[in-house]
Parts: sequence; C-alpha cells; structure tokens
Amino acid sequence: MSEPQHYVACLDLTGRRVVVIGDSQPKVEALRACGADVVVAEQYEPSLLEAAWLVVVVDVSQGERVFADASARNIFCNVEDVPERCTFILPALHRRGPITVAVSTSGASPALAQWLRDRFASQIGFEHEQLALELRRIRPWVKQNFHTYAERREYFRERVARALS
Repeated sequence: MSEPQHYVACLDLTGRRVVVIGDSQPKVEALRACGADVVVAEQYEPSLLEAAWLVVVVDVSQGERVFADASARNIFCNVEDVPERCTFILPALHRRGPITVAVSTSGASPALAQWLRDRFASQIGFEHEQLALELRRIRPWVKQNFHTYAERREYFRERVARALS
C-alpha cells in the first residue's frame, strides 16, 4: 500500500474552533496566533468536537477514540506522531513576516523536516521579507491595471527578479 499524498494548503483559522487534547503550549500558541478559537482539554469528551473544524491530539493515549469520533464527524484530526491517525499533518515551519517556509516528509521523519526547514529558512533575509510586504501592498494596483493572470504573473516575476538580482 502506498503512502498518502497530502494536499498542501495554508489554512485561515480565524474564528474557527480548534480542539487540542493534551498539553502542548507551543501548538496552542501557534493556533491562537493564527486567530483560531482554541479549546484545550486534558480529558477528551465527544461533546468537545461540537462545531470543531479540526482537532489536534497531543495525548496519544486518547488518539484512537478522538480520531474515530472526528472521522465520523468529518473533522480534520492530527494525532501527534501517529500518521495513520491523521487526516492532516503538520509540517516543520519557519515564519519571517509574510513568508512561511513549510517542510514535510509526510510523517516519515520530523527530524529531517526540521533540518531541511532550518537550511531553507537560513536563506530568507530581511530583503525578502521587505519585498513580500511591498508586493502585498501593490497587489490591488496590479490586479486593477493588469487584466489577465498571465500579465500579472509576468509583472510580479519581473519585479522579483529585478529586486533580487
């Protein structure tokens, strides 16, 4: 049986209910920083999943039950370090302003993902952060003045190449 191929996406969790089962302050802080409405519980009860969008299980001893209940409700679930009980996985992240570097090994080796993330992240400097902020600022103007996707893409490619040459 082949390993699942994950669809990679950045989620807007603003105002969405996210349940964390167990104690993981870094995960809770990261979720809150993204605007999620985080509910933390040491002991799992099925009622915790009401209106939840996703659930992160840090206390692996509760993982099987939480995963089964989340799956039955079509709620995304991640049981830490148990890839077969995950409907989403968490990549190794590095953030610098609006830039996010995410590296995943599809659960094969978090240590390798972290090593790679650190190497890639070391390549991102202040100038990249400032360029990203500038491109975000002018994006509405570009969309208004360049009418096709191809024109906008070419404009941004040229702008990036000029700025980083």
